Amino acid sequence: MNSTISQLQQHRSIRKYKSDPLTDEQLKTIIQSAQSAPTSSNMQAYSVIAVTNPGTKSELAKLAANQSYIEECPVFLVWCADLHRLQHAASAVDDVQIPNTTEIFIIATVDAALAAQNATLAAESLGLGAVYIGGIRDNIRKVSDLLRLPKLVYPVFGMCVGYPDQEPSYRPRLPLETILHREHYSTDSYDEGIEQYNWSLQAFMATRVGGNRDTNWSKEVAKRLKSKKRDDVTQFLHDQGFELK
Repeated sequence: MNSTISQLQQHRSIRKYKSDPLTDEQLKTIIQSAQSAPTSSNMQAYSVIAVTNPGTKSELAKLAANQSYIEECPVFLVWCADLHRLQHAASAVDDVQIPNTTEIFIIATVDAALAAQNATLAAESLGLGAVYIGGIRDNIRKVSDLLRLPKLVYPVFGMCVGYPDQEPSYRPRLPLETILHREHYSTDSYDEGIEQYNWSLQAFMATRVGGNRDTNWSKEVAKRLKSKKRDDVTQFLHDQGFELK
């Protein structure tokens, strides 16, 4: 196992940070690494907003289900799918509009996710830690107003970055056989694999929460799928100019 694979497989979500700030050079290195990620047709359809102002981080924490580590981390990065810059660049040479297609929306969203993952790996290689924050979509309109996002831009997720002040245990993953399909999609391993994972995750959760929570992966998935959480996102995207067809 080489050092890159070792780093990938040792990833942990960090939710407690030391007060030490990141240097501007560290931040630039992380974002430059993000820019080296694959991007569809070189469109680079994403932007990232680095938030260090304590007041802004505090407001973002409140909007994202009061996740205190947003306020505590030295840098909070908001990763945005960005078609606004493409429109700006194209309009300089031709009278063209961003197409209202699901495909271009997917391209921008995937670009943002790929860049963010590169940033995570870069941060971890510098001795930093990170955690993704999908909770910024809980109040997606207010987050966008706070960050002054123009039309054709939406916040995909946030990311806390800083020096870890904890050593969390590794959260187990599904068995490889339930993820890796060979030649064609198959559900043959699902019953056994999911049952096995339910047991391992239940044991992990019992340890993590002091044995007070009896749950497993199937229960957590069912709970999430029944939730009406973030049901305003579609209307927000439409208002931002993402009229998907």
